[in-house]
Amino acid sequence: MAVSSNPAARDVQRRVASLFAPIQAALDGLAGSVSSVGSAVADVDRLRSDDAALRAANDRLAADNARLTEARRENEQLSAALGLRDAFGYRTVAAPVIGAESSELRRAVTIGRGTADGIATGDVVVGNGGALVGRVTDAGPSSATVLLISDAASIVIGRLPNAATGAVVGGLGRVVGMDRIDASEHVSVGDQVVTAGVALPNGIRSAYPKGLPIGRVVDVRRDPNAVVQTAWLLPAAPLDRLEYVLVITDYEGGLPSLEPAP
Repeated sequence: MAVSSNPAARDVQRRVASLFAPIQAALDGLAGSVSSVGSAVADVDRLRSDDAALRAANDRLAADNARLTEARRENEQLSAALGLRDAFGYRTVAAPVIGAESSELRRAVTIGRGTADGIATGDVVVGNGGALVGRVTDAGPSSATVLLISDAASIVIGRLPNAATGAVVGGLGRVVGMDRIDASEHVSVGDQVVTAGVALPNGIRSAYPKGLPIGRVVDVRRDPNAVVQTAWLLPAAPLDRLEYVLVITDYEGGLPSLEPAP
């Protein structure tokens, strides 16, 4: 304290301080740079964490949106099926398609309703707009098998706009054939074919109700020397992407039940 109060000592202090001032300034700048780099690294880590959180949130939103879109589409299809059921003249059961079988030998789908819901073997199955899908060939308590009209074992009597009839038979492709059409009948591409619903005396009638859409004519094969002609139809129901169907449970076709003999 005695020395520092001396004018000469204070002069030395000022000189020493002036000599070290640039070094001190450089050290202060270096410390500030190190602090800035540390802050930048921390900011980068925070940004990375925020980006990962945003990506995860975006993925969740995308998944939720996809589920909502799928649920909306399924709801629209089910609503359309239920709306058709309300306007239909038959008692029906709405059923989801839970399985499909598509091979060279068989075209069928499995639905998630069965005998517990009133479905029985032989019931007719339709899709959107009442378009014919097929018939139930096997029914269990909670599921049933539907043979599609595109199966080679399926035969449906169809009617053209001019009242000409023919047998609609399944095939291996996306189209089905309609043969046994009288060669004198005129068949045009674009003609709509519906179920004929033929009824015969003694209570015998078609296995399918009358007027169900089967498909649209996309090609006609005529042989000048033949007495019949063949048309090719694009099915009215999307048989390869069915999701919901209606099963008609109160239509009785085919042969009448036998009564006890006297």
